[in-house]
This record gives sequence, C-alpha cells and structure tokens, in this order.
Amino acid sequence: MSVRVLVADDQEIVRTGLAMILDAQPDIEVVATAADGRRAVELARRLRPDVCLLDIRMPGVDGIEATRSLAGPDVADPLAVVVITTFDLDEYVYAALKAGARGFLLKNAGAEMLSQAVHAAAEGDALIAPSVTARLLGTFARTGPASSLPQPVEALTHREEEILAAVARGRTNSEISAELHISLSTVKTHVASLMAKLGARNRVEIAIWAHQTGRVRS
Repeated sequence: MSVRVLVADDQEIVRTGLAMILDAQPDIEVVATAADGRRAVELARRLRPDVCLLDIRMPGVDGIEATRSLAGPDVADPLAVVVITTFDLDEYVYAALKAGARGFLLKNAGAEMLSQAVHAAAEGDALIAPSVTARLLGTFARTGPASSLPQPVEALTHREEEILAAVARGRTNSEISAELHISLSTVKTHVASLMAKLGARNRVEIAIWAHQTGRVRS
C-alpha cells in the first residue's frame, strides 16, 4: 500500500515541487497540500495521512506549532511528522523534535533522502539530516551525563541495550535487523519495549535519552 502524505509549505513552487517528487514515487501518494500550518492541521486531522511533511516557516501557525498540534505530548493519537526547512539552525531542530517530529530534513536533501524520511516516519523510524544528526550527537556528548533524567521503569535487557545503542546512532529498524541478525519484527518489539520503559514517544526521544544519560557516546 502507498504511504499517504500531506505536504505543507507556504511557497507554492516549493509545495508543488515536493508534491511532484513524492507523487513520482511508486509507493507514495500525496493526498493533500496546504499553504499554512492551520490548514495543514485541519486537513491532517480530517484525512489522517500516514506522514505529514511540514515546512517550519509558515504564516500564522508555523511548522513547529502545527507539529505540536499533530504529534505533541498531549496528542492522544499522534500523526507522524517530518519537518523540512531551508534553515539549518539548532533552535529549529530542538523545537521540532521536542514538538514530536519524527524527522528533520533540509530542503536541499534530495529526492532520495526525502523519500527515505517519509518511509522511515511511516514505519515508526526517524530520519534526521546527517549534518544535523552529527551536530546534535556531538552536543549531547559534550554536555555529558544528565543524572536528573528519569531512569527506566524496568532494567534494560542486554538485547535492549544493543538496540538502544543502534537507535542512538541513527540506525533504522532494517539496519538494526541486519547488524544484529534478528528479524525485523523482533527489532520492532524491542523498540516498543524501550519506548515503554523509557517513557519515550518515538525513536528520537530514545536516542536523546541515550546520549543525555551517557549510555551511548558519539
């Protein structure tokens, strides 16, 4: 089945271009487009797409606020959101991930990475632009362990520790499956267990927890 995507960007030429790139993929269908965050939220809540691709800078309700409305901590049934922007700024990255985004891409990422990010988000994975990932993890490594962060409600198993390390280094479920020689369904089960034990809502929060607690270093 095709991955159903909503695209929101205030620039018509960018919005149309993103929609054309995604629609050209055999297993992706753009079901709606929006020129601002408020309309994007309305359409997303009505259509329930598999992935929402949101620009950060939009008039009125911007991409961060729209992400929070669709995927934030208070959302009972969150949607998968990938944030895309021209601006490679740390404040945008942190704000987007904190708001619940499953991915963060720059608009120069290219069609292949755009497609990968959409598929990753639809499958529960997280894809962040490599340049952004490297800087984020470097920041976590420099700040060192944060002892005030919550500890797991149950001790992690040895396999969960392995999965934790892989997720923290940006590996997808498929890559973890190949590296650890276990089935994809087993990886998904362990990731779900990690989220439950850590109180994390997505893979990005798992990775952030791992680095902030010093469990994994870059």
